Amino acid sequence: MPKGLRTVVVIPARWGSTRFPGKPLAPVAGVSMVQRVWALARAAEGVDSVCIATDDPRIAEAAAGFGAEAVMTPEDCRNGTERAHAAALAMTEAPDVIINLQGDAVLTPPWVVAAVAGAFADPDVRIATPAVALSDTQLAALEAHKKDSPASGTTVVLDRQSNALYFSKAVIPFRRTTAAPIYRHVGIYGYRRETLAALVDLPESLLEKTEGLEQLRALENGIPIRVVPVDYKGRTHWSIDSPADLAAAEDLIAREGELLTVYDGTGAVRP
Repeated sequence: MPKGLRTVVVIPARWGSTRFPGKPLAPVAGVSMVQRVWALARAAEGVDSVCIATDDPRIAEAAAGFGAEAVMTPEDCRNGTERAHAAALAMTEAPDVIINLQGDAVLTPPWVVAAVAGAFADPDVRIATPAVALSDTQLAALEAHKKDSPASGTTVVLDRQSNALYFSKAVIPFRRTTAAPIYRHVGIYGYRRETLAALVDLPESLLEKTEGLEQLRALENGIPIRVVPVDYKGRTHWSIDSPADLAAAEDLIAREGELLTVYDGTGAVRP
């Protein structure tokens, strides 16, 4: 990262969830969900600090128990982006870059977070987000899954500078003749502080409401998004929306191993 550029990871952790109340504190293979994500963020290179942004004192108390900084944010934050912005405003030392890492993304490799942080070495980058190029097998699996769950998985197409042209719940681009790569978007976002402030002040855009994709608000308002291709190195991307997702995450951990040796924030990455 450029000298003097302060980068923080904010982990939104809301207690209320229709499908999974209290989700951030649910144990995943013996470690609470929010502690797992916090430790993974702490292990990422190029990150200066990590904080948990919550609306519930139970989560703040749990965070203090495992040594994390927690920031209380308003209950009326409509999404993780607004909660990340509120947390940044509450920090004593204003960050230059804020990375919004969802508190249920328990299998996010630290090197993916580091790739987002590293994108801001380019002074032209205002927002950065990762994506994975799908193999033919992975693409077939995504297309098969979409037959039962059409809104699952987001893809993105890029210009020659790796800026996003469009994000969609459809699989894009449509392959007619040339086999252009298909990129699956990973929902982690880095923002320059002033860009995040401007973004949360903008009204919902038409395409954002149509696709249900918040990042389209930036594109519709002319704010470029740099897409950072990343490699999960054989590991499975996963997030948890329900108890069934939690059980699946534990199965993945049993098969693929832990990302970290310990989840105490020391950054001990498993070889």
